[in-house]
Amino acid sequence: MTLPQPDVLLGGISPEVFLRDYWQKKPLLIRHAFPDLENPLSPDELAGLALEEEVESRIVLTEGATPWELRRGPFTEDDFKTLPERDWTLLVQAVDQFVPEVADLIKAFSFLPSWRIDDVMISYAAPGGSVGPHYDNYDVFLLQSHGRRRWMIGQHCDDQSPLLTHSDLRILSHFEEQQQWVLEPGDMLYIPPGVAHHGIAEDECMTCSIGFRAPSHPEILLHFTDFLGQYLGDHQRYSDSGMLPATQPAAIDDQSIERLQSIVLELVRDKTALATWFGRHMTEPRYPELIQPQELLPGALLDELRNGYGLIRNASTRLAYRLEGGDSLLLFASGEHCVLPSTLLPLVQLICNHDYIDSEALLAWQHDDEACTLLEQLLAKGDLLLEGDDE
Repeated sequence: MTLPQPDVLLGGISPEVFLRDYWQKKPLLIRHAFPDLENPLSPDELAGLALEEEVESRIVLTEGATPWELRRGPFTEDDFKTLPERDWTLLVQAVDQFVPEVADLIKAFSFLPSWRIDDVMISYAAPGGSVGPHYDNYDVFLLQSHGRRRWMIGQHCDDQSPLLTHSDLRILSHFEEQQQWVLEPGDMLYIPPGVAHHGIAEDECMTCSIGFRAPSHPEILLHFTDFLGQYLGDHQRYSDSGMLPATQPAAIDDQSIERLQSIVLELVRDKTALATWFGRHMTEPRYPELIQPQELLPGALLDELRNGYGLIRNASTRLAYRLEGGDSLLLFASGEHCVLPSTLLPLVQLICNHDYIDSEALLAWQHDDEACTLLEQLLAKGDLLLEGDDE
């Protein structure tokens, strides 16, 4: 499959116009966004993934034992045999980590930061299948890969929007339809955060949902302060040197709060600490158990490269980098980081931007001890794999 250029993917508008006028603002329907789309996997192959223990999957029945019944995988073949002929949906998370052809779809969105992309969820729906009217707190592109699905767009929602009483699904109790379209294979719909949407399968269909990571403000505050707390000494404490005598001993005055505020502000102004935490947080893998340490004999890496074997990025690994000042480089890999000299930037970009790096490109770094150490460490952690070892 040939991936579309950004102007085709976005229906004839440039990434700059899309980010200015649509991103996190309003929906966009794009006909023939993937004009040469080949369905990356069949319904049977998707069902096969849902049988696997390490794969996160769900089935939603519009009218099951209860309205909007939710069943969680892994499933068995018998589970699928007992499903009705219509009005149910199978959802499988992070299919991009298990099917390379699905991971390739993400490459079409290279005008967006790769560390913002969460995963590609794929849903299969029998005729009439749906997961109900709902909204997401993140951006999503809904790419139709098989069959037809009718999408209805509704109102803007927030955490005050009323929901049906349901222990597992966040289904809106009130949906105000404003637009609707039927999507066919290759068509795509962009939905910003907070916009209600409701999809119903016109016939047997499949949809690829490319979702984006967006940590909540409570999550940012909680995890960043936890990160900071690991590096602060117990001797660093609240101080009120030079205060005036108390006239009301039980009162907490404004000066005390201002001292406390200055402590907090000083900590959060540490841009390097914030960037380090953010890079680690945004590269935390969805399934860390799929990234396993590997044993690597001394000199084995160079021997394999000289034999023509390249390196493959573990499909579960998330990578990002940041230039910190003029001579320091931070590489983030699967929730951890290391500090590198900026001279390694071309190698780091090669690692972060490609799923496969051939031996010739890597051998150009064979005389750089720091480069070789970095590659060996990523191999030992399981973030990179030797060609052939990923099979």
